[in-house]
Amino acid sequence: MTTETITHWAGGAPVRGTGERMSEVTNPATGQVTGHLTLASGSDAEHVIASAKAAAGPWRETSLARRTRIMFAFRELLNARRGELAAIISAEQGKVLSDAEGEIARGQEVVEFACGTSHLLKGGHSEGVSTGVDVHSKRDPLGVVGIISPFNFPAMVPMWFFPIAIAVGNTVVLKPSEKDPSAAVWLARLWKEAGLPDGVFNVLHGDKEAVDALLRSPDVEAISFVGSTPVAQYVYEEATRHGKRVQALGGAKNHMVVLPDADLDLAADAAVNAGYGSAGERCMAVSVLVAVGSAGDELVARIADRTRTLVVGDGGTPPAGEREADMGPLVTKAHRDRVASFIESGARAGAKIVVDGREVSARGAEDGFWLGPTLFDHVSTDMEIYREEIFGPVLSVVRAETYAEAVELVNANPYGNGTAVFTNDGGAARRFEADVNVGMIGVNIPVPVPVAYYSFGGWKRSLFGDTHAHGTEGVHFFTRGKVVTTRWTDPARRPEDGLALGFPVNV
Repeated sequence: MTTETITHWAGGAPVRGTGERMSEVTNPATGQVTGHLTLASGSDAEHVIASAKAAAGPWRETSLARRTRIMFAFRELLNARRGELAAIISAEQGKVLSDAEGEIARGQEVVEFACGTSHLLKGGHSEGVSTGVDVHSKRDPLGVVGIISPFNFPAMVPMWFFPIAIAVGNTVVLKPSEKDPSAAVWLARLWKEAGLPDGVFNVLHGDKEAVDALLRSPDVEAISFVGSTPVAQYVYEEATRHGKRVQALGGAKNHMVVLPDADLDLAADAAVNAGYGSAGERCMAVSVLVAVGSAGDELVARIADRTRTLVVGDGGTPPAGEREADMGPLVTKAHRDRVASFIESGARAGAKIVVDGREVSARGAEDGFWLGPTLFDHVSTDMEIYREEIFGPVLSVVRAETYAEAVELVNANPYGNGTAVFTNDGGAARRFEADVNVGMIGVNIPVPVPVAYYSFGGWKRSLFGDTHAHGTEGVHFFTRGKVVTTRWTDPARRPEDGLALGFPVNV
């Protein structure tokens, strides 16, 4: 079988690089190797970053009108050809096509937001702050910015950052995951087709060596990262040590609280959708369901009934006469085995396995990285399946007697990415919104990913840095403020300043 060699992208063209190290890219549904990825050496990283640096000056001087036209052109091309990108994502990441298309649609919302970024770059102006003195403010781009993105959303997560970064005048080096790198190169080609000048958008493939090059390069001004908490902390500490602005989004353990008055059918649907969508490989997946009071038994039964109807299989086009699979494989064999080990751990710890994903009969190749949806009941907070971020299709049900106990569970967790409450009581929902220490909250919505003009980000160990992704916070992250104080002398009213060494006082 012939496999593709996947290369870097710099200066508007593919770059093979000098690095001799390679890694395999596989199709998770078949287990077959589909590509070989060039891993960057130190000199490769320098070359790609230098390409971005060379383009930074001309791009920041490009008019807002032209930047906006290019952004609109990219948006139109992406909209017309999203099916191509979805197929690439499904073949390398494993998610089903409809899920991949949904990922692209949510990323495109940020592109559309960035089409109007010029409005958010308007500064302020104050006339006559002192005699003959005016003050105005402006926001300038940073220069070269680095984006380090995870395997689970190879299109959407980079699009949280690069549309805004480019729209406000920066150049970008994207370091995608080694597991599914082809989407990044496809996006680079699309940018070129949209008319983006060479060097403004670049792709650097690799592992820790490539990451460290971005974190330590004196030419990279800022880093945007999404991944696990240990790596997010490392990225934040290393990049800030080298004087960079950093937003590092880490892991999650998202709790969905179901109160006794909730619509249990709605809650059961939501739990299945949010727990098993994308095979649970989402930072916003619901991994813990907190059943409050009398809600537990009936809710678990309804979730189990729905879970058993799910089709696990190849995420691509389904066989004739069959519907699309609900859930695809996990991204790699190693990750599949890791998630399966958590199921074994939960069983040993005494949690009740209601649905066992290890017994899955998948519609796909025997060597695919299959693991079915798994439902645990009567999970306690001391169990490993509760403490750790599993990042797979494992949903744990914890029982709580009261609303207060449920909120205590949410707040005691070291992560604070997303949470949800299901209730028909508006007062309880409003109180929950105020009580929980979490960055993103859903009310009868299990995956509360904000729209592009609001920010995305968690609290506690789910975020390192002060700034969330996209929205106006993204505009501020990728720009610096300037304040200019100006005096133009009126010949008819020329002041007689003379020498005055005291601190200036406005008059």
